[in-house]
Amino acid sequence: MRKATDEPGTTIATLANGVRVVLIGLPGVGSASVSVFVRTGSAHEGAKLNGISHVVEHMAFKGTRTRDCQRINLDAERLGAEVNAHTDKDHTAFHMRGLAGDAPRFVRLLGDIVRESTFPEEELERERRVILHEIADDEDDPLTIAFQAFDRECFGAHPAALPVIGRRANIERFTRDDLLGYVQRQYSGKNVVIGVAGDVDIDAVVDAAQAAFGGLPQGSENALTTPRWIGGVATKRLPGVSQTHVVVGWPIASLVDDDPAGVVAAAVLGEGMSSPLLDRIRERKGLAYYTHASADVLGRWGQFVIEASVAPEHLDEFCAEVRALMLELSRGVEPIHLERARNQLTVRALRSTEQPFRRVEEACLDLLFLGRVRARAQSLARLRRVSGARVAESFAAMLAVPVAAAVTGRLPRAARERVAERLHG
Repeated sequence: MRKATDEPGTTIATLANGVRVVLIGLPGVGSASVSVFVRTGSAHEGAKLNGISHVVEHMAFKGTRTRDCQRINLDAERLGAEVNAHTDKDHTAFHMRGLAGDAPRFVRLLGDIVRESTFPEEELERERRVILHEIADDEDDPLTIAFQAFDRECFGAHPAALPVIGRRANIERFTRDDLLGYVQRQYSGKNVVIGVAGDVDIDAVVDAAQAAFGGLPQGSENALTTPRWIGGVATKRLPGVSQTHVVVGWPIASLVDDDPAGVVAAAVLGEGMSSPLLDRIRERKGLAYYTHASADVLGRWGQFVIEASVAPEHLDEFCAEVRALMLELSRGVEPIHLERARNQLTVRALRSTEQPFRRVEEACLDLLFLGRVRARAQSLARLRRVSGARVAESFAAMLAVPVAAAVTGRLPRAARERVAERLHG
């Protein structure tokens, strides 16, 4: 079954088992991006399985029923194609990019990787070591440690707080049967979206999708509950680190909420050197070389995030200035900063329109979490309609709930109490 969408040039084909294929026509574009998105990530795992989605993603390229890992790489590269994958908190995705005429073949090759992986024991042992090295890198990175602690302060025991990379003890004990069982439970038709963007033969792509994914069991949608925001301050002293690394944040709307006010608020506060955050923290007060505000919007939750690296003696003043800026913006947003933020976000959206991979990613996530593909022009118009008053309301709403913060590295005495006092006012 095929149907048009609100987005011009975009069609959705639905297979009998619930797998959806979103086709984004890009006439005259010689390359194509093909992705398979699966609605499963670290937030679907629970503590005992934390990290298994990421391990499955790594192991998907290590051998299938008909190809070993060397053949998987060669089959892609002989076509000039790139192969990649990523795991997030609420999805896992597998990608190929190459010539538009090869798009149906990319669908079949990805189908083999996603559906027919055998997770060979010897490859699992090698990849286990690779992932443990990856974890070790994270354990040596103060900002990564801060972000993981920040998520725990945001969401407590909810799986949304779990790190995508997983826990060391879990990675050390996962077996081949664990991986096979997880894929069997989570990878079903209702949870798979195939995205294709380029000047492609639509009929050939849909036929390839049917051949590669038509045999998936339909299953049911992998449930993901919305986490309750908790808030709190965590600190961790790290020897051998000269700076203090700070992550601060509040809740904002999720993808399902489809409300761009939080995204605009982040751009107003901290997008670019002229933004209030960078102008005050870096340019006027010299409290940090690096600081940034962003909106991390996922399917069922969103986080407004401020990050910075400061000297320990500047931590108190940095936190006080962050709260002061948030309070100022809750009382009103200067028109020039609203104009700047709108235009920065508009340019970013238009640039992604010109990138087939980004078109595929956005359309697949829309389908997974909204059940539809939003018209880009309408989404951009809604973003540009966000008023200064609405942005100010967003800042006020954030300040009405407990702040979440994590501070790592070289810490002053009583850092947790001092950060909490200054961020809470």
